[in-house]
Amino acid sequence: MSTVGQHAPVPAVEHAGLVRANGVGDATSLVTIYIVLLFGIPSNVTINGLGSLGRPALLWGLVLFAFWMLSRLQWRNVDVDRISQPVRIAFVVYLVIVLVSFSAAMLRGQPADQISPAMSWIVSLVSSAGVLLVILDGVKTMRDVTRLLRRIGIGVTLLAVLAFLQVLTAQYLLDFWGSVPGFTLGFGGVAERNGQIRASATATHPLELVTTLNAGLSICVAAALSRGFRSRGSGGSGFWWWVATAMLALVALTGLSRSAMIGFVVAVVAMFPAVPRRHRLSVLAGGVLLVGALIAVVPGLAGATTRLFTGVAEDGSTLSRTDALARLTEFMSGSPLIGVGSGTFLPRYYIFDNQWAITAIELGVLGVTAFAAIFATAMWSAWDARRRSTSPDVRLAAHALAASVLIIGLLFAFFDGLAFPIAGGLLFVLVGLCGAIRTVAVADAGHPVWGDQLEVFPAPPRAESGRPLAGAEPLDSTSHVVRSTTRRSKR
Repeated sequence: MSTVGQHAPVPAVEHAGLVRANGVGDATSLVTIYIVLLFGIPSNVTINGLGSLGRPALLWGLVLFAFWMLSRLQWRNVDVDRISQPVRIAFVVYLVIVLVSFSAAMLRGQPADQISPAMSWIVSLVSSAGVLLVILDGVKTMRDVTRLLRRIGIGVTLLAVLAFLQVLTAQYLLDFWGSVPGFTLGFGGVAERNGQIRASATATHPLELVTTLNAGLSICVAAALSRGFRSRGSGGSGFWWWVATAMLALVALTGLSRSAMIGFVVAVVAMFPAVPRRHRLSVLAGGVLLVGALIAVVPGLAGATTRLFTGVAEDGSTLSRTDALARLTEFMSGSPLIGVGSGTFLPRYYIFDNQWAITAIELGVLGVTAFAAIFATAMWSAWDARRRSTSPDVRLAAHALAASVLIIGLLFAFFDGLAFPIAGGLLFVLVGLCGAIRTVAVADAGHPVWGDQLEVFPAPPRAESGRPLAGAEPLDSTSHVVRSTTRRSKR
């Protein structure tokens, strides 16, 4: 019996997406605007009169939070069911601990110069919540997931190109923002280390840039392997994605940063198992050629890179981080359970350059555990999607998302990442996508589509021999679209 247009469940792997809310736009478009603002406008550019709260990406995150709340109040039936999301639970627990810690700190009383940063930190977290929740509840199809992944890949590639131009010219190239009416250009620019230029692109610091590029590297590799996550037969090519991957590697290897090197190595190791066996030798050869070309073209690069690791025992930044960790328990002793208060530990007390350590001080043991749970549940969600799905693109995208979240979590041990807009904003986008891709995998695993005449069956019809009947083979989920007007019952 044909069920087209009646009660056929819509495969999330290719469904066109949620209906537009009130004719304004869908979740994918709204999140895309956030990504453009996050990557495209320098992090040190703010709207006049708003201070640190005047960053356009932060303000758009608040718009997304309001959009999510209104959408929840006007919730309509959709084709793809909502499922339980461990990511959502972990984030809500983290948010509750942040608010409890903030309230306790305000009740204890704080110096005047700590109140404003603490409140700004809460507003920033609400903005991040808007991004995360819109993705979790609004991005429910593989088409939308891959659109966002492609746009993130394009964004990080453009950041790498800008950073490369900054290195070549030894100029910031973004000073014109200081003359744009209504905006203020804050501190930022290119730096120098061991005689080499360290670029920051639109980030506020080179460490923030390399964290963003290394997190995006796995996405670009996945896009290259899947030909841009294009459907089979669409004619897509992965060549330009390999070019993008090479550009990211180029900037990471010439950034003269231990964090960049460590993140790059982790990204390569994490994504290498996803490379088909027949292509692994070619990828290795291309990587070796790229490194060799860099050493030959950039004078002193090999020596400067070697000194980063051989001289680590005498390096000032390394010694500072080591000494800081030795004092961690001292700063936690006042309130070990919920911390001294979110956003109240200012650099004047101590500079840790470690987001995990700062979280432990500001939010205590409960807070740092909840923060770690966000990373853990995000990676688990991506791997659960990889385990459930039979679609190569879903499995590959899930692998890349898990690797990206792992890289950010690792590099947060080298700087206070949540204080940097691009690194913190990208984290919550990726965490949301980890939950979204799990929605896709669970929805399609529970409702397989069979038949070659757009018919849906609970299982493939089989002959007495147990084999599927001719013409009842499963359709390629990347090329099949079925419309539905009725919501499926909850499982």
